[in-house]
Amino acid sequence: MSNDTRHDDVANDVPQGWRERLRQIGPGIMAAATGVGAGDLVATMVAGSRYGYTLLWAVLLGTIFKLALGEAVGRWHLASGQTLLSGWRTLGRWVLVYFGAYALVWGFVYGATAMSASGLPLNALMPGLSVRYWAMICGVVGFALVWFGRYAVIEKIMTVLVGVMFVTVVGTAVLVAPNLLDAGKGLVPSLPDGSLVYVLGLVGGVGGTITMAAYGYWTIAKGWHTPRWMPMMRLDNAVGYVTTGVFVIAMLVVGSELLFNQEIVSGDAGLLYLGDALAQDYGQWARIPFLIGFFAVSFTSLIGVWNGVSLLFADWWRTWRLPRHVKGEAQADLDDYERKAGEHSPVFRGYLVWLTFPPMALLFLDRPFQLTVAYGALGALFMPFLAGTLLVLLNSRRVVPQGRSRWVSNTLLTLCLALFAYLAVDELVGLFE
Repeated sequence: MSNDTRHDDVANDVPQGWRERLRQIGPGIMAAATGVGAGDLVATMVAGSRYGYTLLWAVLLGTIFKLALGEAVGRWHLASGQTLLSGWRTLGRWVLVYFGAYALVWGFVYGATAMSASGLPLNALMPGLSVRYWAMICGVVGFALVWFGRYAVIEKIMTVLVGVMFVTVVGTAVLVAPNLLDAGKGLVPSLPDGSLVYVLGLVGGVGGTITMAAYGYWTIAKGWHTPRWMPMMRLDNAVGYVTTGVFVIAMLVVGSELLFNQEIVSGDAGLLYLGDALAQDYGQWARIPFLIGFFAVSFTSLIGVWNGVSLLFADWWRTWRLPRHVKGEAQADLDDYERKAGEHSPVFRGYLVWLTFPPMALLFLDRPFQLTVAYGALGALFMPFLAGTLLVLLNSRRVVPQGRSRWVSNTLLTLCLALFAYLAVDELVGLFE
């Protein structure tokens, strides 16, 4: 294994006891923290402000769907001995064309979005600099961490920030004193008038991005390479997405208790509105910790994308350049990936530059209409693409028998495919109306 992916703290043997397993948890936390951004928390808060606890069941269902997708991504890497891009390559060249186009457009637009979301709370805490310049500072800091750091370092930083998120976001929910009786009623599925769009958003949107595909690459960086690691991976994935569910439920509680029947600003700035509401009801002391948590939520997404999607793109370039007759056999494929597409490969670093510096132009200009349409169209298609390709790959002979999908996984992945396909069609129709 190359120096890009081997780390001194990676265990050679699969841990057996609970204490040893808990010490190995990491990629799932990375995926959870990266996938849940400020916009997801605002969407959940808005749903709580409009419908109270009524849609709590949708949050839990969404968590189950993301857990199923994350487990499928991790299982592919362990049960096939190949990277996800290598698996996609076997489905046809069109898959690589789509992913490459998506990664370039998505990265350019998301780079500006992630930097802005991180700059907002810093500007609220220290208004001497505008959001634009705080955003640039966050982008450069994230760039330096990922450029000079390695997976083990990034994982530790993300774990600390997740702890900050937990204390502040969940602490805010505790502060507003949730009504447990009403919350219990929200576990029973129901659809109030006009709530369908919010239900679909909660089930399909929270924590669901291109970063889900990065999970398997983080398991490789962690040193998990064979089917023997599947129980560890499932525990790790469950911890990550249960953490996601806790964050989202906390924001639903806040929306239900503190902001019920109030109009909230859409977008990431909605969390600033919540900070002001906390200051008004509980004093300035409540606003400051929350803004720190807001920053942790946004900056973990930035760091996770800078690292995880750069790994994906580096492997896309490696896979694209493979000769057509090469099928990418198990261990040989992982060895080839680790030689050519690790954290410090030229393509990894090139995409990291692409995520950080060109998007800074969008901090000065409104996003061009054509770019917005392309971003929305390609992005809408990614989640059904991920669910559909996993269904095909994990029911094929490319994975060892114990790693193939059974009826539970197939059912959940099929439901994910149907839901995300519906959301994709709805978003595409909205873009071109």
